[in-house]
Amino acid sequence: MFSNFKIPQFYWEYQAMAIGSGKKTFVEAYQNYVTAGIDLIGGSAGGTACVLVGQPLDTLKVKMQTFPHLYKNSLICFKQTVVKEKVRGLYAGTIPALAANIAENSVLFCAYGVCQNAVKYFVKKENIQDLNPLENAGAGFFAAFFSSFSLCPTELIKCRLQAMRETSSANAMSKHRVGPWMLTKEIFKNEGILGFFRGFGVTVVREMPGYFFFFGGYELTKILLTPEGMKKEDIGLLKTIFAGGVGGVSFWLAIFPADVIKSRLQISHGNDSTIGVTKEIIRKEGFRALYKGLGPTLLRTFPASGALFAAYEYSKDFLHFVTGCPKDKV
Repeated sequence: MFSNFKIPQFYWEYQAMAIGSGKKTFVEAYQNYVTAGIDLIGGSAGGTACVLVGQPLDTLKVKMQTFPHLYKNSLICFKQTVVKEKVRGLYAGTIPALAANIAENSVLFCAYGVCQNAVKYFVKKENIQDLNPLENAGAGFFAAFFSSFSLCPTELIKCRLQAMRETSSANAMSKHRVGPWMLTKEIFKNEGILGFFRGFGVTVVREMPGYFFFFGGYELTKILLTPEGMKKEDIGLLKTIFAGGVGGVSFWLAIFPADVIKSRLQISHGNDSTIGVTKEIIRKEGFRALYKGLGPTLLRTFPASGALFAAYEYSKDFLHFVTGCPKDKV
């Protein structure tokens, strides 16, 4: 990466000396704002990479979760989608998926950096880089609460677009092709602003423990892949991608049932509750239905999460170098 360059740190030390010791807190505060912005931009880059790599398999996951009676396995789902909707059907919901991932990951990684800083002070460690996997996992847990507010509305639109053909018999609006903007207006007209937060509770239940394992798995894998005498930040692109893939798999294995329930809630148009939907799934389809679509999800998440972390880490390193801002916030 860009860890060998020494000019950035010298630049900030010079600024602190130039302003004077009485003004050094201004420099420190400015560094914090710059670093938060870098985390936000890095998260946006990671979210974009994640969607570009994993969208087709995400579409299969949503279809299998919401219509298990139509698709016995992911291969059948893939064939029927391509036959009836062409290849473009695999990319249904790509625009809201991009919006969802950029919004979620920019907020997530920005909040993650802030939460890492808070954890650093709480455990009395000098640098963020000194946090262990459990401490990073805790930072991810709290950061996910904030990202849920940006994720829920955009993911709701994505899920409804992905399941549009299957719901056409029950929803007249779906009988002709509907884009994300038209669907957004329809939801607002029929359900109001709260309609965009349908399934918010189960989204939080999914996100917070999920990102505990996501960041914890990523950081632990980085440590295991780091040769003796080397920093985990310098393990290289391929190992970063692998560690990100492990983090993504850890996320979904931990929270997949909550994601199935969320998907069912978000494509429905009634007043079903989270508990009601859960009971109905178990009663009619059994516990196995809570893991419907896990196969394509794991197949998708490994390369997608690897791409996310690689894009995040490398864009963040580049921006730290360009801005001259030290990696660790004061």
